Amino acid sequence: MKTRITELFGIEHPIIQGGMHFVGFAEMAAAVSNAGGLGIITGLTQRTPDDLAAEIARCRAMTDKPFGVNLTFLPSLATPDYPGYIKAIIDGGVKAVETAGNNPAKWLPAMKEAGIKVIHKCTSVRHSLKAESIGCDAVSVDGFECGGHPGEDDVPNFILLPRAAEELTIPFVASGGVANGKQLVAALAMGAEGINMGTRFIATVEAPVHDNVKQAILNASELDTRLVMRPLRNTERVLNNPAVERLLAKEKELGAAIKFEDIIEEVAGVYPKIMKDGTMEAGAWSCGMVVGLIHDIPTCKDLIDGIMAEAHAIITGRLARFAA
Repeated sequence: MKTRITELFGIEHPIIQGGMHFVGFAEMAAAVSNAGGLGIITGLTQRTPDDLAAEIARCRAMTDKPFGVNLTFLPSLATPDYPGYIKAIIDGGVKAVETAGNNPAKWLPAMKEAGIKVIHKCTSVRHSLKAESIGCDAVSVDGFECGGHPGEDDVPNFILLPRAAEELTIPFVASGGVANGKQLVAALAMGAEGINMGTRFIATVEAPVHDNVKQAILNASELDTRLVMRPLRNTERVLNNPAVERLLAKEKELGAAIKFEDIIEEVAGVYPKIMKDGTMEAGAWSCGMVVGLIHDIPTCKDLIDGIMAEAHAIITGRLARFAA
């Protein structure tokens, strides 16, 4: 299936694995890329630029296909060494970068000069247009259904994608709530050139996370995610658990007076405990409503092949009958 996204990134299928904290290691990215999609290493999961350089080299040894790196630009007390991370990406020969968070304009010239294609993750049409105006090559349009940070507008993809299609000239992919071929076809129908999947890729054989995480996804339904940190305007969709219930109780009790320090135990430094150790009640972790559509733990190849087979069958079969 050729789309502007497959041509932009030199991949076989229009499927991107989004950056995920303590999930996007070399094993994950290589498995997706080897299956014909675009695998993504999560840059800030690596503590230093040298660590990222080593992870890129490790991925390079696992695949000869294109893969990318996610770099999220967020305000923090200890600002990451972004120039160092970008140098590691360029020196490692990576040609695709998924940016997220704050405006990446400051960092685009160096990446463009190195021939890197940049896809920026956006949760609104206005942010997508800004990404286009500063020179991003593509946009990942992230609907309200998504795991992680859906923004503050609460617009689901059934509205957001066709709105993006009305406004954008650069290609975009549908992100948030996607797990199967039906949704790939729907995304294409609404103007997208492919899909970005996060949560769905965690429940795969190659995902380098504890089996407890994969089983939690299998056992959950579409009703089992919660929105946290709304009062802080840093909304995050997470899978419900006792730590999340404690966090929500604090938000209810403290109201507008809540500070990040009040919930730090539930959100700070919890990913290694959950993803590596399988301590599922350690804190809040990003997870999309798409868990309701996840019923197995396939290999990345079987997952991607299945999505593409289902999409082709729908396009050439069911939809073709309606056009007769």
